[in-house]
Amino acid sequence: MRTSHVILLLGAALLWAAGHVRAATPEAKLAYQQARDAAAAEYKTAHARCEAITGNPKDVCILEAKAARVRADEEARAKYEDTLKAYTQARMRIAGANYDLDKARCAGLTGNDKDVCLEQAKARLVAAQADAKADQKTIEARNAAREDKQSAAYRVAREKCDAFAGAAKDQCVSAAKAEFGK
Repeated sequence: MRTSHVILLLGAALLWAAGHVRAATPEAKLAYQQARDAAAAEYKTAHARCEAITGNPKDVCILEAKAARVRADEEARAKYEDTLKAYTQARMRIAGANYDLDKARCAGLTGNDKDVCLEQAKARLVAAQADAKADQKTIEARNAAREDKQSAAYRVAREKCDAFAGAAKDQCVSAAKAEFGK
């Protein structure tokens, strides 16, 4: 569970840090649809296996299949949308699906064991949601800091150009603009 969160976070950080937005290509849309179709097919297969089971184990089996489908769907959607918000939402929805699964696992217990299990499930949900929100804010803060640094460096480069006059100054300003993408 933690590994997928790390992968989503790293993917979000790399995509966000790139600082460019690109339109969804037909290939990306096709890959997204194929991933969703594969998740649906896997869910149907897993759900069919669960039909042979009865009672709480059946409920757990079905929710395991649903959690796997949610994970596959959300990861595909986040990759397709390719935004920090999409990655964060995916992590939140995956955490919710895992929470439902944990609650079903707890339903098979009784007494204090059940209460403890439910509290642990809730704690995992809160922790996963808090991590997703914190990671999003961290990435946003780093991006803002990077933009501030770049803006300050651009101002320094422009100030250095004031030492020149005429064509040399124009060339210096053009070089600064080119270097900092202004």
